Amino acid sequence: MCRAPRSGAAGPQAVTARDLRFAYGQRRALDGVTFEVRVGEIYGFLGPNGGGKTTLFRILATLLKPDQGKLSVFGADIVVEAALVRLQLGVVFQSPSVDEQLTVGENLMHQGHLYGLRGADLKNRIAVLLKRFSIDDRRDDRVKTLSGGLRRRVEIAKALLHRPRLLLLDEPSTGLDPGARRDVWEVLEELRSSHEVTIMLTTHFMEEGDRCDRLALVDRGRLVIEGSPESLKGEIGGEVVLISTDDPEALCQEIQDRLDLGATVQGAQVRLEDERAHSFIAQLMESFPDRIDTLRLSKPTLEDVFLHRTGRGLWEEAE
Repeated sequence: MCRAPRSGAAGPQAVTARDLRFAYGQRRALDGVTFEVRVGEIYGFLGPNGGGKTTLFRILATLLKPDQGKLSVFGADIVVEAALVRLQLGVVFQSPSVDEQLTVGENLMHQGHLYGLRGADLKNRIAVLLKRFSIDDRRDDRVKTLSGGLRRRVEIAKALLHRPRLLLLDEPSTGLDPGARRDVWEVLEELRSSHEVTIMLTTHFMEEGDRCDRLALVDRGRLVIEGSPESLKGEIGGEVVLISTDDPEALCQEIQDRLDLGATVQGAQVRLEDERAHSFIAQLMESFPDRIDTLRLSKPTLEDVFLHRTGRGLWEEAE
């Protein structure tokens, strides 16, 4: 499906956070996080496990109170006016929240009852959401018979039943196969295109970060950098070369000494960044024919941006 244009000029704010801090004992999970989310956009938090994403999600969902700082949702303070904030929220947790023994329709019916919905209004809302997410033909099927992607659709429909203005998703694609991930993102992009709901999500998948309008890279409780995926990758520019070798430390040093190129070690690989990195490939292969196992040239990714900013990879779990 075609996507709507990404958010451009700054518009009204759905969420505003200022200097958020939270600690578990001596471990600081959030350390001065500040950001703003515009109405109607998909905003993501991308970072490694243990980087602070889940703590931030729990604060946004009013499950935790920040130790310091301010957070507001559509102008309502998340601590002082928590009950009002909850009415604005639809929440999809990483762990499934649907009852597998109930049918799709029964899950939605019980969710509606929790929000005081009854009668014809509730039935109409359920019918609209089932049709919108293309699961109306599965209404009477038990959730346990559904695929992972269809279950996620049911969870998102549940979260939207009371018509929230902000949808929160914690690692929405975890445990899903590629096809199911596409299903979930079709739903999210349709929601964004309709401008009916603002979406915030946490993820450690680069491909999900690329599909956000804007995102924040978070690491060890801090917001490292924020912007659109294109602008973040643009700060590196050019191309990236990754070289696999038996001794990356030694090869990295030789590339620096003999070719005067700015090489670094990334895990078990040697890495080079340059606007014309492709022009170095022949020189590298001729200079180190027996040292290079594989060589890969690519455009910068969000993982490259994270590595460039933190010196660590997204795959490295935060301490």
